[in-house]
Amino acid sequence: MSLLTFEPGPQRIFTVNPVAKIAGLAVLTVCLLLSLDWLSAAVAVAGELVLFWAAGLRSSGLWRRTVTVWLAAPLAGVTMALYGRASGASYLELGFVHVTQGSLAIGLATMLRLVAIALPAVVLFATIDPTDLADGLAQRLGLPSRFVLGGLAGLRLVGLFVSDWRSLELARRARGVADSGRLRRLVGQALALLVLAVRRGTRLSTAMEARGFDGPTPRTWARPSPFGPAEWLTVGCGVALAALSLAAALSGGTWSFVLR
Repeated sequence: MSLLTFEPGPQRIFTVNPVAKIAGLAVLTVCLLLSLDWLSAAVAVAGELVLFWAAGLRSSGLWRRTVTVWLAAPLAGVTMALYGRASGASYLELGFVHVTQGSLAIGLATMLRLVAIALPAVVLFATIDPTDLADGLAQRLGLPSRFVLGGLAGLRLVGLFVSDWRSLELARRARGVADSGRLRRLVGQALALLVLAVRRGTRLSTAMEARGFDGPTPRTWARPSPFGPAEWLTVGCGVALAALSLAAALSGGTWSFVLR
């Protein structure tokens, strides 16, 4: 089961080491954050869609999880177009709303950049298994096993929050304390969920300590975390797409360094 509870299919991307996926995504994200222009973001979005298609990511269940990205990006672009920095020719001025050539360019760049950064993050993390991620972080990046295993245990418990919230809601309704005051009910229920989570985390940490998860001897791992040609290809695709985006922006004259 993946981080987003998406059932893996036969695609090769599901078996790639999560460290390679994160590395390729990190390189692309950093390069996209260096400039605020529409051309590099457009090239990145087009390249990402091509790579996802080549990797076999065509499941409707997977793409349904990116609906929020496709909805939030235009809203962010419209906001920047209406209230962004005014420059160039003016098209509309009404109170705080000032639509200009420069604000439209910023709005388009913001929309495309949001898609270019958020889309691969959602898609790739939907193909990552938490246990594989923990194995990769510990074996390939050398992170402390206590930190990795603690994070994995906590991540495994995230799914219980939904059932706990539902159980608390039913219990409070049965006692007649959830019939009025919606805001007060939400605050009280959130505090109860926090207390329940702290208690469960304390019991879990004690159980893991008793089972030797933090012993003094070097830890062994049940499953290896290989890093072979498929992983290097994944990282290379991220680097190549980042370089192509930057090259397109520089050659097209749209490069705009964010710290300028």
